Amino acid sequence: MIIANPSPLIAVDSFSGESLTPNEVLALRGDFPIFKTHVNGKPLVYLDNGATTQKPQAMIGRISRFYAEENGTVRRGVYHLTAQATSAFDAVREQVADFLNAPNAEGVVFVRGCTEGINLVAFSYGREHLKAGDEILITEMEHHANLVPWQELSKDLGTVLKIIPMNDEGVLDLEAYASLLSEKTKFVSLIHVSNALGTVNPVKEMIRQAHAVGAKVLIDGAQSTPHMSVDVQDLDCDFFVFSGHKVYAPTGVGVLWAKPEILNTMRPYQSGGDMIDVVTHAKTTFLDGHRRFEAGTPAIAQVIGLGTSLSYVQAIGLDRIGRYEQALLAYATEALESIEGLRIYGKAPHKAAVISFLVGDVHPLDLGTLLDLEGVAIRTGHHCVQPLLKHYNVSATARASFSFYNTFADVDVLVSALRKAIRLCG
Repeated sequence: MIIANPSPLIAVDSFSGESLTPNEVLALRGDFPIFKTHVNGKPLVYLDNGATTQKPQAMIGRISRFYAEENGTVRRGVYHLTAQATSAFDAVREQVADFLNAPNAEGVVFVRGCTEGINLVAFSYGREHLKAGDEILITEMEHHANLVPWQELSKDLGTVLKIIPMNDEGVLDLEAYASLLSEKTKFVSLIHVSNALGTVNPVKEMIRQAHAVGAKVLIDGAQSTPHMSVDVQDLDCDFFVFSGHKVYAPTGVGVLWAKPEILNTMRPYQSGGDMIDVVTHAKTTFLDGHRRFEAGTPAIAQVIGLGTSLSYVQAIGLDRIGRYEQALLAYATEALESIEGLRIYGKAPHKAAVISFLVGDVHPLDLGTLLDLEGVAIRTGHHCVQPLLKHYNVSATARASFSFYNTFADVDVLVSALRKAIRLCG
């Protein structure tokens, strides 16, 4: 049964446009071959979308067609295949700019994913512009990928890493954030949506406050881009990263967007072919903009696949996806809360379709193993947010994270499987 009025914890009105209908969701599931799969004799119920999303046949077919009919390297020849590959590759850069509402494609750098994008900024911007004593702010809920690079930078340069705290609901303490900002603050790196709690952070206002003290801001959009529209011009962030495999695209490809005028002040992250201007034995000069950060042969097929996947979700409509997922989240939240002894971590008033939980004294790894016997795939462990879990004095949780191809029936299977697992664990 679909809940007509979602829980007040869920800010459905933050998404505009009509929701996907259950019939549309069932039709869309048919675009994903993996849902023909059975696990332990049971239909697959895939609820680990925060880790990686499943792939539509349109994207799988596009990559296959590239390798079968169009395979050529980019920007290194004048023959037909390389011209064709270059045209397709460059078109995706323009498409990504449109996806992020960037003013143009000059700031779009193709990387392997968010992790490489953040490391690139820490290395290339940090080592060029930061010095000992400068302060970098991150939040208590950051993924390790947006924590460890800044720790390493601080070890190398002597910069000071400061943490924006959160409360037990999983909401950032904005008063504490304001008090941490000062003329010493030179960089702020923020997760847009928490991968463990689902919290959607008020990054636009936080960016404005950071800019007021002269700091640059990076937004980690790994968990926001699959669920909502992103407008980098409206946010006015200086850097934005996202990973392809979170938005129904291949692994091994992602995007760093940066304001082009900033890119040209950054040292190359890697050096080699295709990012050079002139090379002699005595000296090398580098290209401007995104080209100086794409050394070597790029992930051509993956980038082309990314373009197909972005077209796919844009055709559905991210606002429609967001509204449907919010209704699904509300239904799942109420259903899980009906299980005696189940505790949900993360109850922010504005959150994406992610639920982390524990049940009594049952270890989350046991839950994950027993649910797999029922065909249900959830995440268990520390979710690459060990400092966040320390806030709650736990070392691991179970996590169900939803996508538009999940159904209310999937939630019912999850709840039934959990009840069975709890009984087995005694």
